[in-house]
Amino acid sequence: MNRTDYLISSFKEIGINLTSKQVEQFDKYYDLLVERNKVVNLTAITEYNEVVIKHFVDSVSIIRLANLSEPIKIIDIGTGAGFPGIPLKIVFPNLEIVLLDSLNKRLKFLNDVIEELGLDGNTIRTIHGRAEDYGQMESYREQFDLCVSRAVANLATLSEYCLPFVKKSGSFIPYKAGDSQEEITNARKAIKVLGGEIKTVDSFSLPNTDIDRTLIKIDKIAMTPKKYPRQAGKPKKEPIE
Repeated sequence: MNRTDYLISSFKEIGINLTSKQVEQFDKYYDLLVERNKVVNLTAITEYNEVVIKHFVDSVSIIRLANLSEPIKIIDIGTGAGFPGIPLKIVFPNLEIVLLDSLNKRLKFLNDVIEELGLDGNTIRTIHGRAEDYGQMESYREQFDLCVSRAVANLATLSEYCLPFVKKSGSFIPYKAGDSQEEITNARKAIKVLGGEIKTVDSFSLPNTDIDRTLIKIDKIAMTPKKYPRQAGKPKKEPIE
């Protein structure tokens, strides 16, 4: 099976029929990722089929819990090489997406990707900094319908980074490994304190793999108390318990 066929069939497994333009964008994204990865550490996964499943399809698997057919506002916290934000923008061009990361080198790569793929610069942009700082800014705090994150942090810490960005009645959906029950249990208090409520825990396997994934839909039911997020470093060192 050639590259294009593999990409198309992999997305079909999750119910997405890619257009020829989207196929071209994903292929270009892959090539840019592998090329830039030689000089900037973006991903440990570089083999085409693996990138398709573990990065592209995985990113878009959030459709299991989120309706992305409406032009909602999304923020991707700790976006890294652009996952899940860029694949979501390719598949759902109507989304308005902000990509936040603390490393300028990664954002330079993402700005190049946005330009090279012809993504609408008015509806996708990058911001440089830490979630703890942006989460206290009026122009970002409780401004988003959906916050997503594949960042590696425990759920209590991640919730403090992410829930302040979500407007009341919006949602935060983190991507977690298959076996996350203990982490979810330990984060329940933090989620409640931050104004969230766990709505759905969805565990599944990525197509044609034995890789287990868990998506957690956390609805924002109350405003986040003003003291959260705490100053940079605190949520990681001292998660809410």
